[in-house]
Amino acid sequence: MSHSALSSRHQAKVRQPDTSSSWVSTAPTIALLTALGILVVGQMYTVLALLHPMARSLHTTPGQVTWTATAFGFAYAAGFLVAGPLTDRYGPRAVMSAGLVAATAATGAAGTAPDLTWAVGLRVVQGLAAAAFAPAAFSYIAHRIAPSRRAIALTCVTSGMLGAAVLMQIAAQAVATGPGWRAVFLLSAALMALSLPLVRRTLHPTLRPDTGGGLLHGFAAMPRLLRKGRLVALYAATVTLMAAFVALYTAVAVAGPPGVAGNPTAILALRASALPALVAVPLLAPLLSRLAAPKRLVLALGTAAVAVAAASALGGHTILLAVALLLFVAAVAAAAPAVVETVNATAPHARGAAVALYACSMFIGASLGPQLAGALTGQGFRTILRAAAGLLLGAALAGSALRRQPTE
Repeated sequence: MSHSALSSRHQAKVRQPDTSSSWVSTAPTIALLTALGILVVGQMYTVLALLHPMARSLHTTPGQVTWTATAFGFAYAAGFLVAGPLTDRYGPRAVMSAGLVAATAATGAAGTAPDLTWAVGLRVVQGLAAAAFAPAAFSYIAHRIAPSRRAIALTCVTSGMLGAAVLMQIAAQAVATGPGWRAVFLLSAALMALSLPLVRRTLHPTLRPDTGGGLLHGFAAMPRLLRKGRLVALYAATVTLMAAFVALYTAVAVAGPPGVAGNPTAILALRASALPALVAVPLLAPLLSRLAAPKRLVLALGTAAVAVAAASALGGHTILLAVALLLFVAAVAAAAPAVVETVNATAPHARGAAVALYACSMFIGASLGPQLAGALTGQGFRTILRAAAGLLLGAALAGSALRRQPTE
């Protein structure tokens, strides 16, 4: 047998999913990707807990500091569209490693920003670098995790990314009360640097597939997907959902509900109140999956809208707000797999591009959330709650359109 034939057989073997991996060998991979999902994606949300100390240090206002969250989110959304084709071409381990190197440098630099302009600019670079993680992680799971372990791997990683919104705010607030807000970025950079050898040691290289179209091939399907009414409705629902989600958590810091404003301990407890939902929803996944994905999505969005509207109508009391946040995060956790299922069903021949557009819409919404909260800060916390409830109702209506649009 010729050397070229042996090489072809070896490449074909490498490209196949790692169906022989045991739980013992898979568990470290899942744990690493989940932890990195919390750390990397959580960089979007750390500044929501740092608005006041950053404003004092940078000689500006908390409302202006929200631009550091917006800058990261928009850069992350744009970077995802590039990172997807790069992952297809060069392999997930290579793209993830390069992204972590760039994110380490940008995150450390953000911790030394002398003023708001520099902070916003460095957050743009940080968002672009962080965007390499998610497509690389999902691609690695698809190609290197055995089918029997793939579902739990996806559940753990996506739950980690959702939980990052809460966990990283709690961690950032805890660190900021000690060594200060700059230490949050420097510590995050150090953890990213320490993860690099773990990535190289734990993840296996995956040879790039022969896409036949180079980097431009991954972009070819996107314009066609945006002409599908079903997907446009899905992306619109995602934008409004994430805008409401981030606006609520931003409002906790910049507007302060009654009895919580100016009390770091109460704010920390309020942020942590939603954590049980991130445990409960995965346990309820078998029951929730009995509902069709579009119906599940609309019910989750409707539940979130009612919860936030009730908290607003009843005065934004701390306990009621904690319950609303719990229900809201549970709704987001339930909606996420429904969104992915609907995307896959709607664009079965261009799933990578469709998911990239979904992630882009998600972080566009997350980027708009801080600006919504900042614009309404002067009108009070309850006004922000009412605006968030309105967005959630709009998301539910957009989601209901999914049930009327045909799939491919």
